[in-house]
Amino acid sequence: MNFVLKGNIIYNKSANTLHLLKNGYLVCENGLSKGVFEQLPDEFSQYPVTYYGDKIILPGLIDLHVHAPQHSIRGMGMDLELLDWLNRYIFEEESNYSDLDYARAAYSYFVEDLKGGATSRAVVFATIHTPATLLLMEMLESTGLVSFVGKVNMDRNSPTLLMEEGASESLKDTEHWIREVSLRFQKSLPILTPRFTPSCSDELMEGLGELQRKYQLPVQSHLSENPGEIAWVKEISPSSSCYGDTYDKFGLFGGTDAGAIMAHCVWSEGIEEELLKKNKVFVAHCPNSNTNLSSGIAPIRRFIRKGIHVGLGSDVAGGTHTNMFRAMADAIQMSKLYWRLINKDDYPLTVPEALYLGTRGGGQFFGKVGSFEEGYEFDAVVVDDSSFVTPKELTLENRLERIIYLAEHHHVFEKYVQGNKVKANDKK
Repeated sequence: MNFVLKGNIIYNKSANTLHLLKNGYLVCENGLSKGVFEQLPDEFSQYPVTYYGDKIILPGLIDLHVHAPQHSIRGMGMDLELLDWLNRYIFEEESNYSDLDYARAAYSYFVEDLKGGATSRAVVFATIHTPATLLLMEMLESTGLVSFVGKVNMDRNSPTLLMEEGASESLKDTEHWIREVSLRFQKSLPILTPRFTPSCSDELMEGLGELQRKYQLPVQSHLSENPGEIAWVKEISPSSSCYGDTYDKFGLFGGTDAGAIMAHCVWSEGIEEELLKKNKVFVAHCPNSNTNLSSGIAPIRRFIRKGIHVGLGSDVAGGTHTNMFRAMADAIQMSKLYWRLINKDDYPLTVPEALYLGTRGGGQFFGKVGSFEEGYEFDAVVVDDSSFVTPKELTLENRLERIIYLAEHHHVFEKYVQGNKVKANDKK
């Protein structure tokens, strides 16, 4: 796994600064980046060099929040808000994953879609079904992508076909799944996944907190996505100081080395916002989904200013695309609306910041991931933007912006994860 890529290299060291190098060298040694160079140092002169010409080399993109079992019904129910959408479309679809044949067919579409794009790592919701979740993790393992995958927990306020028999049964199945995963997979990793507070009893949440401490696992869930959801949480957890507290009181809201991701946080403020920062919780910003389900505009500039960790999520099927370039563009556009309509002090996201959120910002959840700085895991995507024709002479930053707004899966020419090639475009 020692080699060199040569081409036009773009990456972040910080949110506000792009590092751009035309016709530069990017060195991989034992799955890690050794850095970016204008001239190849003598110590790497024996490594094989792959020359990508005028193509753009970027860090692999990070999807912090995606629902694998919803992939097959993308673009359905987009005229509904969250709770109605869940009840009319999502819960029924996810109940189908009790059938392994159905799960195998549906998950194969999701996995191929994820592999074919610029995403190198993803944090994934599965369903309550242990066999289907293991199947999904096996499929993802075979791609070479790195993922956290969660067997979902739900023991209340859910349809009969998608509700576990009780907290004890849910916890028993979850611990069995954790042990099975540890024996079978290296790139598909477990993450505890209470769906959201309304669907998880206090007994279940308490047990998941115990599993978190026992196995030192990260946690993912949803937070303050929709006003109706927030009102429901307040009704069933009246003693909690905020929605985030309904997780925190059970040890499921960060504050550990394992970490936590909360998707959306559209309406997080005050106590909850401070809790996100204190516990170093990652916010998975899902702008496409927040638009489709009329959830609102998340205050991402405010989160960044306050030092809260933020990355991007596709949130399929609330979001309609696994394309994380689309998520970057949507994040910029939504931030413009927040600035124009809500708070003039929270100026829009920039192109460098959007790339940062989709790479290094979300990548921090996986460790030293999302940059080409020395010591970072070697995840890279090579993008062919030659079809974006123009008579103008463009800078590398111009080209990056066009990639964010225009690139689709077929523009991904090559992809590397941990130094291994995981996608090779046949159109060479």
